[in-house]
Amino acid sequence: MAVLVLVRSPLPRLRALLQRCWGRLERGLWPGVFGGQSPPWGPALAVQGLALIPQGVSDTGAPSLLESVVWMAAPKQRRTIEVNRCRRRNPSKLIEIKRNIDVCPECGNLKQKHVLCGYCYAKVKEETRLIRMEIYKKEGGPFNAPPVETVVLYEGEKPTEKDEGKRIIERAKKRPSWFVQN
Repeated sequence: MAVLVLVRSPLPRLRALLQRCWGRLERGLWPGVFGGQSPPWGPALAVQGLALIPQGVSDTGAPSLLESVVWMAAPKQRRTIEVNRCRRRNPSKLIEIKRNIDVCPECGNLKQKHVLCGYCYAKVKEETRLIRMEIYKKEGGPFNAPPVETVVLYEGEKPTEKDEGKRIIERAKKRPSWFVQN
């Protein structure tokens, strides 16, 4: 039979008390533990003093059990359904009605004022992707690109005198109405 005894305490009185209790157990309750037959139930005693004694010390010098307890607030009574509904449906928590909705002049879809239309943005994004593919075909990648400004010319457009010395990308289709020229 294995008996585990861990006696560790910073307080000498408690340590002495635990040692006396252990001595009584050795002599009185378990006469056969160290010399003969052990009891069939095989008891074990494990005590750690720091877990039993809180860290804080009160004004009287004696440790208090209440100083080591974490206190949390708990409601005294249950909230009623009416109170819960009033709290959840408070006008400050409801979704406000948007009054800044406008019609996009290009595509006719609804959008917020002073915000780019999502449908138009998707079209511009796709056109930009196609222009980047044209640039990639012409130059072979982003690391071969010249450090000059790029001008995109659509079908029927000719370069102007401002475009001299710039990189020119030609597209084989008409310029969309929503894709403005620089």
